[in-house]
Amino acid sequence: MKILVVGLGALGTVYSCFLSLAGHEVTGLGRSASIDKIKTNGVKVSGIWGEHSAVLMSVVSDVSELVHNHYDMIIITVKTFATEIIAQQIAPLVGEKTNVFLFQNGYGNLEAAAKFIPEDRLILGRVIFGAETLAQGETKVTVIADDVIIGSPKNLISPELLEDYAAVFLKAGIPTKASREIMKYVWGKIIYNSALNTLGAIFEVSYGQLAAEPVTRDLMNRVVGEIFDLLQTRNIPMFWPDAETYLTNFYDKLIPPTAAHHASMLQDIQNGRRTEIDALNGAVVKLAQESGVAVPVNEVVVAMVKAKESFSLRR
Repeated sequence: MKILVVGLGALGTVYSCFLSLAGHEVTGLGRSASIDKIKTNGVKVSGIWGEHSAVLMSVVSDVSELVHNHYDMIIITVKTFATEIIAQQIAPLVGEKTNVFLFQNGYGNLEAAAKFIPEDRLILGRVIFGAETLAQGETKVTVIADDVIIGSPKNLISPELLEDYAAVFLKAGIPTKASREIMKYVWGKIIYNSALNTLGAIFEVSYGQLAAEPVTRDLMNRVVGEIFDLLQTRNIPMFWPDAETYLTNFYDKLIPPTAAHHASMLQDIQNGRRTEIDALNGAVVKLAQESGVAVPVNEVVVAMVKAKESFSLRR
């Protein structure tokens, strides 16, 4: 397959490396500051999935360099706040048989991309393995809580095609399944990140430490409880009937395999980068305001992350 990976950060490096090694023609689109090294040294992945390296077919820093190309698959791994502009830029590359995968955190990526790319070409992904950037083009996979799940929120793409795509990723070494209930998985990841990623960034501790400390555990319980109040008010279906059921799964099954992991949002703050808070707790607050639901703990979490982000960007 002819594949374009947009964003060569931690996640994009994993996908570009593994798909390239599986025999696909992979082009990487990344920031100009990083592509020279990637052109020379390729991409490298280490960690729990082993040691891997690959030289990509092509690496560019501007969509204009790809203007005459079409792809079988485009994978977007950029931060959520860049989704709309990226979708607009790559729209001319989307052919009749191209599907665009949104492997990103948070809420609103589908809506942003659909402004420029037909929704029956868009596939959402719930990615819940952890990857840390070691250097430009070098990533370490640290943890995995579950398989990647892919799907079409309105079931505009056939289950057979989704299963074929899942098989492509699985063959490349990335555990992946297809689902007709992708939004339940996406919301599950939003809840997970809204409790762990944001509080992990604020307190600068691992996920396991957040769960072990009674004060932060109580804060996570409150964050999750408020989100379930919102989801129930908006009649958004979930795999769990209530917050208590989710929290049992959260502490018993989700946190243990990721206990040593540190939040990617913390990495963003420490490196002076903008965070994705607006697509996580920030999206919860916005939807809650529209629905008349009180989410005071989520509001405070958003304010604290934005304050840390602001101080970091000023350094």
